[in-house]
Amino acid sequence: MSFDIKESVREYYGEKIQKTSDLKTGACCDCDTSPDYIKNILPLIHEEIKTKYYGCGTVVPLCLKGLKVLDVGSGTGKDCYIMSRLVGEDGFVYGIDMTENQVEVADRHLKKQMDIFGYKKPNVSFILDYMENIEGHFEERSLDIVTSNCVINLAEDKEKVIRQICKVLKNGGEFYFSDIYAGRRIPQEIRENPILYGECLGGALYIHDFERLARSIGFTDPRVVSKRRLKIENREMRDIVEDIEFYSITYRLWKLEGLEGNCEDYGHTAVYKGNIPESPLKFELDSSHLFYKDKPEPICGNTALMLSDTRFGRHFKVTGSFDNHLGPFKDCGGVTTKIEDSPDSTDTGCCC
Repeated sequence: MSFDIKESVREYYGEKIQKTSDLKTGACCDCDTSPDYIKNILPLIHEEIKTKYYGCGTVVPLCLKGLKVLDVGSGTGKDCYIMSRLVGEDGFVYGIDMTENQVEVADRHLKKQMDIFGYKKPNVSFILDYMENIEGHFEERSLDIVTSNCVINLAEDKEKVIRQICKVLKNGGEFYFSDIYAGRRIPQEIRENPILYGECLGGALYIHDFERLARSIGFTDPRVVSKRRLKIENREMRDIVEDIEFYSITYRLWKLEGLEGNCEDYGHTAVYKGNIPESPLKFELDSSHLFYKDKPEPICGNTALMLSDTRFGRHFKVTGSFDNHLGPFKDCGGVTTKIEDSPDSTDTGCCC
């Protein structure tokens, strides 16, 4: 490339962009679609942390209490502090970001946030470093959850980042994240535009290229949680990207032994017990799997593993075995993402 990606991104978020309203496209703005269990924590987070934070989705999953979590590209620490509240004093949250100005904001408010939460000692730590250096800070299979909000597209070596995330996750661990994707492969002249790269569009992967990459690394069955098509309001930026469509997608990628490349039917059934306090009546695994309390649902073998061999195991009764294969499981969430029709796929802009 004709420009230094790391330096360009660092300058963009460290100097040119000081608050969300400075962004030109709205791609890296988090629409206010957070569930109540997150919204209830937001008033406890310092205003500077929120106004200088950039993201494109909701990346705080359920059932975090007592877990060890890493947020990649943590910025000013908004998601880290939300998860700090949810993991509790027995859990721990790490954030890694390369932008010194943003990490300084996150660190400066650490003591105050711990006081507000009533914690005797910090359960959050921020690391100033590139996301390509994750394995230099964490041992293999040492983390329960990795999250990320609209930053993987900014990485110079995306495969290296995702591969390291897979390494540091425990078996049964999850990479739960939002990012920007393109409906086709992006031309080089757009990828080398510093503004579009900084705005999370120039470095966006083609959706199907990403899913192939994820599978090759070991995240065998990518699941889409939510998806929305972006509407670029800025005319200058829209004229440059022309007819390329961009999407904000939240994925959950599981590091799980036994997952298959296709959703297969073995006759499994799952029943949600309703014992997750934040979601007592129903549980949404992904955009294709919604479980209502006490209602049995037929599931594929991959979904059976996701509900039994992960932190969700105590919240579900999964019956069945892998002894008798019944063929492919139809209409499951483990199929490759369709660009043209997906939940929430209408044009959507965010007001930053």
